Amino acid sequence: MMEKRPILLGSLLFFFLLFITQEALAAPLIPSLSVNVGEAAGPQDVAASLQVLALLTILSLVPSILVMTTSFVRIVVVIGFLRNAMSTQNVPPNQVVLALSLFLTFYIMQPYWSEANQQGIQPYLAGQITQEQAIDNTLAPLREFMFRQTRESDLALFVNLSDAERPQSQADVSTATLIPAFVISELKTAFQIGFMIYIPFIVIDMIVASTLMSMGMMMLPPVMISLPFKILLFVMVDGWHILIKSLIVSFR
Repeated sequence: MMEKRPILLGSLLFFFLLFITQEALAAPLIPSLSVNVGEAAGPQDVAASLQVLALLTILSLVPSILVMTTSFVRIVVVIGFLRNAMSTQNVPPNQVVLALSLFLTFYIMQPYWSEANQQGIQPYLAGQITQEQAIDNTLAPLREFMFRQTRESDLALFVNLSDAERPQSQADVSTATLIPAFVISELKTAFQIGFMIYIPFIVIDMIVASTLMSMGMMMLPPVMISLPFKILLFVMVDGWHILIKSLIVSFR
């Protein structure tokens, strides 16, 4: 458990550093805090207050940042497609889907968070590197993960829309440009996997509907008959094992 704590600390610090502007890097990122109310004695007090406000705002956005910069999006969308394809409505329930997606996200992202912690957070806490170097070292493995999952066409879209100069390498692409390109690439990949999931279940629906029509049982909803067959098929092929394995392998 003690080995996991630096990794979690590193990931939280990364999410804080990710959205700090380049102009703010010249000043300390985390000011000393004191609880008091009074007039500002000078510009330094105002700057410290603004840093505290920015810190609290960013911490409130950590869940959204976690969702949009990791494997969580693809996993939760694919499981949602599976649930709709099987017509099981709220089974598994939303809490189970979100919890499973979150734990799978931690499993997939753990090597990248560990590398970010070892290269950026721990050396900075030990005073071996500067603040700017810590930010770059922390972002490097996470940017590498996002670049590996991002399509060139999606990345080019946001580079062109930002009116920035054509990047010569991945290092020239800003994180603010990379994140939305990564998100839409993840959504496209999730929809492609979802389409493949739908195919066998649609075949079952078509067979059941055709059989009921031929028997003259048009008033009987086909979903009531096809649902047990869908569940039986999914269990017989060990569907959860195949799905989770395919999702994890798709990130490697």
